Amino acid sequence: MLKEIDRISLKYRIPYMLDAGTLLGAVRHGGFIPWDDDVDIAMTRNAWEAFKKVAPRELKEGMTLLLPDSLDGGRKFFDFTPRIIYEYSRRRKPDEGTAYYNEKLNKLWVDIFILDRLPDNEAAAWAMKTRQKELYLLAMGHRKGLDMKKYSVPLRLPVFFGAGAGKAVPMKGLFLSQDRSAKAWNRKKTARWFYSNYQPDFLYVTLTDECVKELTRMPFEDTELSVTQHYDDILKALYGDYMKLPPKEKRIPAHGSREMEIYG
Repeated sequence: MLKEIDRISLKYRIPYMLDAGTLLGAVRHGGFIPWDDDVDIAMTRNAWEAFKKVAPRELKEGMTLLLPDSLDGGRKFFDFTPRIIYEYSRRRKPDEGTAYYNEKLNKLWVDIFILDRLPDNEAAAWAMKTRQKELYLLAMGHRKGLDMKKYSVPLRLPVFFGAGAGKAVPMKGLFLSQDRSAKAWNRKKTARWFYSNYQPDFLYVTLTDECVKELTRMPFEDTELSVTQHYDDILKALYGDYMKLPPKEKRIPAHGSREMEIYG
């Protein structure tokens, strides 16, 4: 899937970059982290809009572009992240919560994170990120159910009341609000970017204009893929001393993709 995304991006000159654990794998391991089980890429809003237009006709058979507002006709919520889905895969033991939204989410996928402009003014930037967190919280009300044990004690009340309030707001409206809010500053020439569809607890990560625009190629397994020249900034923000391996007991998959069967 990564090779296919790279092929399409090169063909149409659509810039993208490896992100999160996939970027860490490229830098530290020269490919996939041995115990990782998902793939992350990032692109600017303009790049994403271009990719979204060409991907449906360019992706090879068995790969599908899945938009977050397509689940159950836009009435249900998993998150705000578009994905490339590998159709010829399935989870051996489907997660009930995931299966509820769409059978496609029981397959292998590549996350696509979108970068939008962040205001230079700190108060405005804080307000913009806070708005994204609020919309995510409201959207959680459109999930099948919430396992409150997954959240720290300080977060349980906000999640409970926020998701409860969100049930009264149509999910289609929340998708529209999230999209409009994320793009609000894209016509301005600001110095920073943020991942507008990241999980709320990672919205603290911001990137400079140079980090987003100055890209290079880096070896990844048996090919080369696109990364930012300033990968050190991203990896330090996400992982701190990222070249240090975690303890052996923490070298485990986090998303269950190792439970996938590949049949095509």
